[in-house]
Amino acid sequence: MANLSTRVNGSTREYVYNIIRDQIVNWKLEPGLKISEKEVAQSLNVSRTPVREAFLQLAQEELVGIYPQSGTIILKIDLDHVKEARFVREKIERAVVVELCNGMNEDTIFQLETNLTMQKLCLEKGTHQRMFELDEEFHRILFEGVNMKRTWIYLRQMNSHFDRLRVLRIASNTDWEVVVSQHEEIYKCISEKNAVAADKAIEKHLNLVVFETAELKERYPDYFK
Repeated sequence: MANLSTRVNGSTREYVYNIIRDQIVNWKLEPGLKISEKEVAQSLNVSRTPVREAFLQLAQEELVGIYPQSGTIILKIDLDHVKEARFVREKIERAVVVELCNGMNEDTIFQLETNLTMQKLCLEKGTHQRMFELDEEFHRILFEGVNMKRTWIYLRQMNSHFDRLRVLRIASNTDWEVVVSQHEEIYKCISEKNAVAADKAIEKHLNLVVFETAELKERYPDYFK
């Protein structure tokens, strides 16, 4: 059974799912790798049932493939999934930043400013994983700022392949100043209540990784479907 701490923020299945998904997105588990239900259960100190359930959820997101004869295998990035997820996220997030231009509460402002400060520190001595976490947090704060937390959770599940591509981009290109400067521009536009500029800024930001997909695919051919 899992420790009590694993159940504080959700079920054991969610705990297992979040850990494995994080490992896949952050390339700790690479495409083609076979993962064992038994080994995962033992390493996380949980029973095999929540692991099996987590595997099924990951399979629905096409992060893993479950094959009767071969077992559970980490799948490659599907660029069709990336395109679809980015399209949906872009449409929704552009509407989110426009809505924020009508006014942000003090808590949202504080969270965004704190996040941007941490991003700047990460430029000096952070890891690509920490930069991705701060990137994710920045966008989550935007959604929560317009009371759309459930929408963010839905998009997070849909964006699995897109997230893997984003992490690969951040890990491969250490010029993180581009990412941070775009976040600062988005915040600046929202603070100035310039909806047109904020819309353009978020669109440019979400398309950043798309422009480098061909280069990443050439560099890591075994990572793509």
